[in-house]
This record gives sequence, structure tokens and C-alpha cells, in this order.
Amino acid sequence: MNVLDVENISVYYGDTRALWDISFSVESGRLVALLGANGAGKTTTLKSICGLLPVTTGQIQYEGQIISELPVHEVADCGITLVPEGRQLFPKMSVEENLIIGSYLRRAKEKREKNLKRVYELFPRLSERRNQLAETLSGGEQQMVAIARGLMQDPKLIMFDEPSLGLAPILVNEMFQVIQELHGLGLTIFLVEQNVHQTLKIADYCYVIENGRIVNQGTGKDLEADPKVREAYLGF
Repeated sequence: MNVLDVENISVYYGDTRALWDISFSVESGRLVALLGANGAGKTTTLKSICGLLPVTTGQIQYEGQIISELPVHEVADCGITLVPEGRQLFPKMSVEENLIIGSYLRRAKEKREKNLKRVYELFPRLSERRNQLAETLSGGEQQMVAIARGLMQDPKLIMFDEPSLGLAPILVNEMFQVIQELHGLGLTIFLVEQNVHQTLKIADYCYVIENGRIVNQGTGKDLEADPKVREAYLGF
């Protein structure tokens, strides 16, 4: 069963067309990735799903409901959470305060204590630093807070926008391990990422976007074996 169906959507920034009739789907419980170079349209796609950018043509369905006409807060209330690029934490607030802000939705408030316990079990380091200001954390720790804050929304579909961006190589590996662990827990994941090599290893299915168009798709193994993908994204 597909949780998310993006059907022939086009999106504009003013008079500039950013997405050209793109279509893809995300099955329940699967880890699906959208791959592409910087400026290819990955973040625009995420913003369209969240309702942050209007869809000019086509439609987006979530669990059979058309959401492309809904305001942002109603999309979030459907169970869709975005972990944004650049983390976007509140630097002068503590780790725990940042996490609690993630449980602002009505249904998430009811599970706040349960979800807080869960994220501290997933990220013991955050439990140790729960009273520490977010701005004093390392980049990897801040990314953990961003992911944990997303989980505090009690999502059914969690979307990641470049979670490994700006992290040291050893932390990049750790970040992908976290995403794999969440996937192993049964969470449906839509991953936008420039690190193609790592993503192909963990994703159930991948789409490749170039200049606002979906140009390729397949399993990680299929795309890793594709000469065009290897040359364009893997460097061999």
C-alpha cells in the first residue's frame, strides 16, 4: 500500500518552473530516497509535499487523501514530519526544550512523555545533554536533536532533507545508521540526500531527479549497477 503518491506535479518559483510533472510513490514501511545534485529540485519536492510551496498542476495524496491543497499545519497533522536541512534548532533553548516543541500537535501532546522516553532511548547522548543549550552541541549532536524533534511529532511518514550535510565522515556513517535503525522499527521514510553512495546501500527504492524531472528509478542495487548513475554520482 502506498502511503504517499505524488502525481504529475509542477511547481514554480515566480515565473521559473522548478518541477516538471514529476511522479513517484512511497510504500508503507519502506525507505524511499530521492537522489540528485544540488539544485536538482529535491528540497522543492519536500516543500511541496509539506504544503510550503503550492502545486501548480498535478496532486499529492497521502493515505488516499489529497493533501496538495491543505495548509502546512493540516499536512503535519496528517502524520507527515520534515527534518529540515540545516537542523534549524532554537540555539538558546535546551535540548529537551527543543524536543518538547516538536510535540505541539494535538495527537503528539498526548504521547509526549512516551515519545520523549523513546527518543532518549534511541539517542542516549541527548539524554545526557538534555539540559544543555542546543548551540553548544556538536554538529552531529544537533542533527540528532533535529531527528529526535521530528520523532516527537509522532510521525507516520518522516522526511529527511540532507541529514548528512556538513557532518564529518565518521558522523555521516553514524547518521545513516540512525536512519537504518528507524527504518528497522517500521517507520516509513522519504530520504533526500546528496550522498548517493551511502543512500543506495540502505534505501528500498530510489528516484533520481535532474533539473526538476525524474530521470531514473530502481532499487539501490539496480541504480548502483547503472553506468549513467555510476558516472554521474559515484565517480566511476
